[in-house]
Amino acid sequence: MFLMDKAIIIGGGISGKLAARVLSDVYKEVIILERDNEPEGPFSRKATPQGEHLHALLHAGEYGLENLFPGITGEFYKSGAVKINSTIDLAWFHHGAWKIRYDGGYNTTLQTRPHLEWHIEQYIKSIPNVVSHYNQVVQDFLYNEEDNRITGVLLKNGPLLADLIVDASGVSSFTSNWLHKQGTSIPEEKVDINLSYSSKQFQLTEDQEKDWKIKMVYPNPPQEKIGGTISKIEGNRYIVTIMGYHNAINEKEVLKDDSGFIELSKKLPKMDIYHEIKNATPLTKTSLYRIPHIVWRRFDKIELPDGLLLIGDTLCRIDPVFGQGMSIAILEALALQKLINKGARQKMPADFHKKAAKIISPIWYMVLTEDFRYPDTRGKKPFGLSIQQWYAKNIFLLSAQNQEVYNAFVKVMNLVNPINSLMRPGIIKSVLNRTFTNSRKL
Repeated sequence: MFLMDKAIIIGGGISGKLAARVLSDVYKEVIILERDNEPEGPFSRKATPQGEHLHALLHAGEYGLENLFPGITGEFYKSGAVKINSTIDLAWFHHGAWKIRYDGGYNTTLQTRPHLEWHIEQYIKSIPNVVSHYNQVVQDFLYNEEDNRITGVLLKNGPLLADLIVDASGVSSFTSNWLHKQGTSIPEEKVDINLSYSSKQFQLTEDQEKDWKIKMVYPNPPQEKIGGTISKIEGNRYIVTIMGYHNAINEKEVLKDDSGFIELSKKLPKMDIYHEIKNATPLTKTSLYRIPHIVWRRFDKIELPDGLLLIGDTLCRIDPVFGQGMSIAILEALALQKLINKGARQKMPADFHKKAAKIISPIWYMVLTEDFRYPDTRGKKPFGLSIQQWYAKNIFLLSAQNQEVYNAFVKVMNLVNPINSLMRPGIIKSVLNRTFTNSRKL
């Protein structure tokens, strides 16, 4: 039995689809308003230029997605996604050292974002009370000032009323500007990272067997600013994404032709990716995406009009280098589902924004610990930053030799365990022992 009448979701990306799935349990009708064309297959969409680049679901995100869409992981594999053992099939060079390889019993799925999003789209289409309207641009909110309530949205062809409006339109959402016009100031945390992404797909030569399915070569800051990943994806293809902080990538050189991308791969801390692609066949043009800053809008700290809820990148766009964005959206959707199941729907948006802040907060500060290793990063630094960076660096380097430490780090990195799990006595002892041993060598 449906308890509410209608919900409108602005934005048909991943976070919008996740919200639709959850709200379909309690709303008679859920309408997704998407500005892009209806997708015709697992292809990149104009509205998501970041879709050309490498994406991954962390373990918590993958578990959560399967919870929301039972059977979807199996559908990924049926259509070519690659199942890997996360700690055997991943070769990871990080802060100047290769992580150890061992069987931790963790599985991860390698696929393109369009492939993942297409499968979510198919599940959404199978829900009878969810409908998607494409080529729709929301021009304004319908607002009842007397009740301080959002009652709908204004489209080109007229108004559309609803009990709940969910803004899942991303970092460029007009909600912030609309609230400013109403006299509401939104606290936000903003950090300039000047990140550029460059990606390309290849057909690799299969002249020798590879001992990896995904290889990551990360920079060792602050000296190194460029890192990259090569990952197997559906269709026996490989996607290579190279990122650079603080304008480290010469965009004009990279985009001039295929050789520009190959030359860029030579600048990575290790030549592994270059050796894989130097004789490979390019399958796509080179794509570029820029992220000048990351931002966390603290909607949890202000009083919003009733009937308005924000989710995904609309709340927080985080540094994508760490692959946490989609998984955060899934964790937010699960938090929304729990609130709905509790039945307190009148104050549900406010409660949700507080829950979302608790999800985002530890991840945000974990990311800042790394972003601020570069002196050019601008923004508010977390308290105790130097100590956090020292401890994290030890964890990274111990992960190259100590399986217990790496296993704990894998769980934190994949949002399965909280970051304080890295403060267990045994791990602290390993960090102190490493520090003591290194100090004796000096």
